[in-house]
Amino acid sequence: MEDPRAFDRRTVLRTLAAVPVAAAGVAAWPGAAAAAPAPPGGRYTNPLVRQRADPHIVRHSDGNYYFTATVPEYDRIILRRATTIQGLAGASERVIWRRHASGEMAAHIWAPEIHFIDGRWYVYFAAGRSDDIWRIRMYVLQSSGADPFTSTWTELGRLVTPWDTFSLDATTFAHNGTRYLVWAQSPPGSDINSSLYIARMSSPWTITGTPTLLSTPTLPWETVGFKVNEGAAVLVRNGRVFMTYSASATDANYCMGLLTASASANLLNAASWSKSPTPVFTSNDATSQYGPGHNSFTVSEDGRSDILVYHDRDYRDISGDPLNDPNRRTRVQKLYWNSDGTPNFGIPVSDGVTPYRLSSYSSPGRYVRHYDFRARLDADVAMLADSQFRIVPGLNGDGTVSLESANYPGHYLRHRNYELWVDRNDATALFRADSSFRQRSGLADAAGISLEAVNFAGRYVRQRSSLLYLETADSSAARGDATFYLE
Repeated sequence: MEDPRAFDRRTVLRTLAAVPVAAAGVAAWPGAAAAAPAPPGGRYTNPLVRQRADPHIVRHSDGNYYFTATVPEYDRIILRRATTIQGLAGASERVIWRRHASGEMAAHIWAPEIHFIDGRWYVYFAAGRSDDIWRIRMYVLQSSGADPFTSTWTELGRLVTPWDTFSLDATTFAHNGTRYLVWAQSPPGSDINSSLYIARMSSPWTITGTPTLLSTPTLPWETVGFKVNEGAAVLVRNGRVFMTYSASATDANYCMGLLTASASANLLNAASWSKSPTPVFTSNDATSQYGPGHNSFTVSEDGRSDILVYHDRDYRDISGDPLNDPNRRTRVQKLYWNSDGTPNFGIPVSDGVTPYRLSSYSSPGRYVRHYDFRARLDADVAMLADSQFRIVPGLNGDGTVSLESANYPGHYLRHRNYELWVDRNDATALFRADSSFRQRSGLADAAGISLEAVNFAGRYVRQRSSLLYLETADSSAARGDATFYLE
């Protein structure tokens, strides 16, 4: 495994994302008001559901989250529901449909998605035939009523496209009064495994008009093992339509790409869309997460944060065909947004509790991050994980907390000579004390937090001229500089 410190040394070549903040206390003058903090987005524990791939979670107006996913046996469609995202982990699971004994829809039951359209629930999924398991096509189920758990489900048959070729991963969304279908299909007469297409829908089970080819796998990271664009998911935010998709083989090379269009554009015009030249979400050796992809989006319990839902594995090496490996797991983490309105996916975080960002009370829009392992404040942190920390039980015990780096597991925020650094835990008593804090209500705003050193009572983590120090907070300016919001 690559030494994570070697990777971080390369970041010295980057330009800092923002100019230094003003001197300590400037934004905390009497009468100055700190900007409202961004939404926290909830705290989740990963993996959310084991042995469930291609996850789809939707929050409904009845207050429930509904979850479906591919099961390792590829033989049925399951459904869970809970009032919280974390609650899906232990929710009872109902089988709403099973594969046929023979003929169509008898093999490879893949990637179900559940959508509520015009008062009915619909499930889109892919399936093969008993006599040709790789003849994968798309199909639709319809509920008999508004409750998907008590409804019976009717097969509406195949979702027909103009070409009778390998097709899967149907998803649907409505925008500006038009409902669209996006799916993956092998172009006729091509060696490409799947490209992405979009078309209007005349009903929840029928497309109309000529489909538009949106994306085909041509870039090196889209063509490892197989030439694949699949598993699209759509999010409309900040005047744009963002479409994620997955690429390459379903092993550790699996990753996510991004297409973007203006929200006012003609979405059926391929020229309206631009493709990011590099993947936006990839395997990460440091956090032991491999092959992240086939995502969906949902919202946090307070409705204020977007949540990324995806699957991956916690090991790189797979014996045999990855499709026969059952251990893809459903995971969730908050999706963050750059100041220009584009999504920042960061990295697939470690198993366990999801991390937070800490934004400054006295310098709104700036976040605690490490840069060359020195802790500081910056805005527009392009490498998102530099500004993410897991709040875990304190290494020193006794009700304290420690802040573990998201992209350097085993490294913690600690003070050295009253400066704050992110260092590897060396298992000494001194390190445990230097990296443990008492989490207090924010000294300047009780909605935030302040971090008091366990071994230097009365000294707090505080920002000064964009760097973090351990200092007293004996003035209103200092109390503002020592207050942070969890996001």
